[in-house]
Amino acid sequence: MSELRPGRKAPTPPTRIRPSRGYRLFQAVNAVILIGVVVVTLYPFVNILAQSFSSESAIRQGTVNLIPHGFNLTTYQTVMKDSMFWRNYRNTVEYTVVATVISMVLTTCYAYVLSKHQLKGRSVLIGIAVFTMFFNGGLIPNYVLVSQLGLRNTLWAIVLPNAINVFNLLVMKAFFESLPSELEEAAAVDGLTTYGILWRIVLPLSKAVIATMILFYAVSFWNSWFSAFLYMDRTDLFPVTVYLRNLIAGATGAGGMNEGTSSDTALQVAASVQAVTVVLTVLPILTLYPFIQKYFVSGVMLGAVKG
Repeated sequence: MSELRPGRKAPTPPTRIRPSRGYRLFQAVNAVILIGVVVVTLYPFVNILAQSFSSESAIRQGTVNLIPHGFNLTTYQTVMKDSMFWRNYRNTVEYTVVATVISMVLTTCYAYVLSKHQLKGRSVLIGIAVFTMFFNGGLIPNYVLVSQLGLRNTLWAIVLPNAINVFNLLVMKAFFESLPSELEEAAAVDGLTTYGILWRIVLPLSKAVIATMILFYAVSFWNSWFSAFLYMDRTDLFPVTVYLRNLIAGATGAGGMNEGTSSDTALQVAASVQAVTVVLTVLPILTLYPFIQKYFVSGVMLGAVKG
């Protein structure tokens, strides 16, 4: 360590500024509120998970809270032994993957076009998209249209009517508008075409919003059941959500139980089935979410523009 020259003072270490009493109070109140939100959010999921592993008598008596009582795997075994369950589960994976890919391609292209202020007819295209948020043809005209196009009992009956979500479209449009135009102008000078700019410049800088939209679309298509229930009448084409919906309907209905079963037992079985179906439906999305979470907090424009 070098010696100090005569007459020069040693540098004073920086003093640590203590937070004020008001700021410490704000931190404490904020922590309490956030912990309360987490508890309120997690409690229903933990309770459903506990019910799915509890015995029917414990659920019927209302003794199940956060810990399973009378550990029981009967409902899980009943559901997972059915070959149709796995067939419908595979259908759900196929429908979700194909629908998400198509939706992302259409939404990204449409949003990129709408983000260009110099585009002629841009306001008309935006008006058409926004109009569909508030008005639609209705259930019967949509059913007639899908039937006339020959899409019933096909994948496209689920994918095409819900291919573009206008809310997601507007979010991506706003994100593309926030990107610096200088980047695209420089790429155009270097000889890139419009598609080249989109593929090599815009999309690499849009990982956060793309990951978010993929999650939104995937969750929407994974949980969707009404389109398949409406446009499909073959059980081997149902997604798992329709299978589980029919399972719950069978458990709650008189036809789904034995003649000697009491109504209390029927209601208890229905509660157990609902808990199990919720767990089986939510589990894949909960597994996927941590891999996308990192994009929500990443710096999208980090290092993109200097000076």
